[in-house]
Amino acid sequence: MPEGLVVRLGHFATALRDAGVTDSVAANVHDRILDVLGVGLAARGEDAGKATLGLVRNQGGIAESTVWGEQDRLPAAAAALVNGTHCHALDFDDTHLPSVLHPSASVVPAAIATAEAADASGADLMAAVAAGTEICIRLGMASYDPEIRNSIFFENGLHATSICGALASAAAAALLLGLDGDGVAHAMGIAASMGAGIIEANRTGGSVKRIHCGWAAHAGVSAGQLAYHGLTGPPTVLEGRFGFYRAYSEGRFDAEAVVGELGQRWDLLRVWYKPYPTNHFTHAGIDAALAILARGVDPAEVEAMELGVPQPVLRTIAQPPDLKARPTSPYTSRFSGPFCVAAALVGGGGLGVYLEDFTRDTIQDPERLRLAGVVTCIADEEATEIFPHQFPGVLRARLGDGSTVEHRVRHNRGGPENPLSAEELALKFRLNANLSMPSSSVTAIQEAVGSLEDITARDLAETLASPVRG
Repeated sequence: MPEGLVVRLGHFATALRDAGVTDSVAANVHDRILDVLGVGLAARGEDAGKATLGLVRNQGGIAESTVWGEQDRLPAAAAALVNGTHCHALDFDDTHLPSVLHPSASVVPAAIATAEAADASGADLMAAVAAGTEICIRLGMASYDPEIRNSIFFENGLHATSICGALASAAAAALLLGLDGDGVAHAMGIAASMGAGIIEANRTGGSVKRIHCGWAAHAGVSAGQLAYHGLTGPPTVLEGRFGFYRAYSEGRFDAEAVVGELGQRWDLLRVWYKPYPTNHFTHAGIDAALAILARGVDPAEVEAMELGVPQPVLRTIAQPPDLKARPTSPYTSRFSGPFCVAAALVGGGGLGVYLEDFTRDTIQDPERLRLAGVVTCIADEEATEIFPHQFPGVLRARLGDGSTVEHRVRHNRGGPENPLSAEELALKFRLNANLSMPSSSVTAIQEAVGSLEDITARDLAETLASPVRG
């Protein structure tokens, strides 16, 4: 197969599978899998998950892979669709910056579903997750334009998470099916014709964005299986005249970001774990609101607030202003800068803001709506300068006595410069998983993920299919 960028990625992936992951990468993969499993289990019952599960149950098929938290075993691609949808449905999954994509919510479900169907080892599952995640991030970073400080994908209304996740999930699936480097490249080349994702729902509503990671996982597993059965993809699928970056990124991309120091520099080590189940652009406002609370401010005394954020994020968390001040659903409330600030001031679950702060009751709560209604969102010069290497911000509150309180966030909680502790990551997992699973099953999942090198993927899947409460 002629060597294009996708071929180099394919051979990187197989070399990793053959050699195994290093200790630092292995630790990251353990954390990544545990985090996204918890997020996926917490989302059971969400409408998007119900829709995808209803679809695949009606379609039927061979019992290959587990739907997490259910007794269903479905075709691997179908299970990946449901599990991936759950992993992204709450906007609680991890984020890479400055590519602004969520790699784990597609790659991990695709890898686990394929590994279970193929009876792969836990060690091979870890290598597939590591390779797929790294490939996903690199594909996204290639479309990052430092001059505009944003992803060209995003500028064009495309969801990098979905379109890059399809190729990355294909790489993970192909590895677990035992394909060689060219075979992995073929799988990615096939998946490039399958990935899609329009992000208008971020602005004005609609639940379709919640299936983006599930669809990417479904596409990836399907592409891996098609490559296994002999279908091929173009070796220049990424850089070609009619390739991925021409179609999705106006032909503007950085090839060095895709293959530079491949296998030596690990971009996956710079992934943020979310402490809050909201759009990541809202996190600086939440961090600042929690800090103001810790300084003794009484929310009842707050008369006006100014939330300064990077200019490019205003369209996502501040516009249209009327809709952001009064969200119409729990999901849209998580994309509202004003409402997330109000939730932090009044709520306080989990690690500071949690799922119970974004419900049909809370979005109608008079005090939350009052606080959200007094927030004005503006572009902050310093935050814009730092973005998107961080999602910084500043919150200024005017109190009833005329005084003002201000807190600026330069490093988001959960990122490499301000990481969650091992205890906080474990707490997040247990809070999330306990929403679906009994404590004994939650412990079993945690232990299985911690010992993946010594067990099989089917051993892990057994813990995910444990009886659920209710």
